[in-house]
Amino acid sequence: MPLDVKICGVTTPEAVEAAAAGGARYVGLVFYPPSPRAVSPELGWQLARRVRTGVRVVGLFVEPTDDELQDVVGRVPLDLIQLHGDESPARVAEVRAALSMPVMKAIRVAEAADLAAVPAYADAADRLLFDAKPPKNVTALPGGNGLTFDWTLLAGRTWPKPWMLSGGLDAGNVAEAVRMTGARAVDVSSGVEDRPGHKDPERIRAFLAAALSAEPV
Repeated sequence: MPLDVKICGVTTPEAVEAAAAGGARYVGLVFYPPSPRAVSPELGWQLARRVRTGVRVVGLFVEPTDDELQDVVGRVPLDLIQLHGDESPARVAEVRAALSMPVMKAIRVAEAADLAAVPAYADAADRLLFDAKPPKNVTALPGGNGLTFDWTLLAGRTWPKPWMLSGGLDAGNVAEAVRMTGARAVDVSSGVEDRPGHKDPERIRAFLAAALSAEPV
């Protein structure tokens, strides 16, 4: 069975079309203003309405307030909420209940100890996403920094909820990442960009081709 692939941080109709045409299962819209991939609710609506049937729209938020969530969800047709900040398991559960929508929680990984949080988040979220922990500097984003982490930390592990692998993936390394981790779903952002925040349709197509032909162990 082919992998589920998420192209995150799309900002143009061309990127949405390349993702859908290439076989992406998800497209991600970033509602986090500091990100170069951020979109307004108005642009998010325009992009979401171009998404083909069968492709799910994910809204990425970083420690959003209730008002911020409701403002976006009230205007943009989202299928899944992605929380990518320091939200607690309780906050994840609260968002899930308040919106009556499935929620995916990002777990930021640099060492084995970072995986200790998984059980609590798995109880609260519908899906998990393993991403590289950002570097400790003021310019780093919560995600989308183009960094990988030690994939052997996930090798041979099973998790109580469906999960995605993210962090520094591109067309050249996604097959190896899938082989090492056993991932059945992958997420890419900076790895399909020709400059920060701008998705290159050719790189999207190349990534999808590589990911959809990858085989987990």
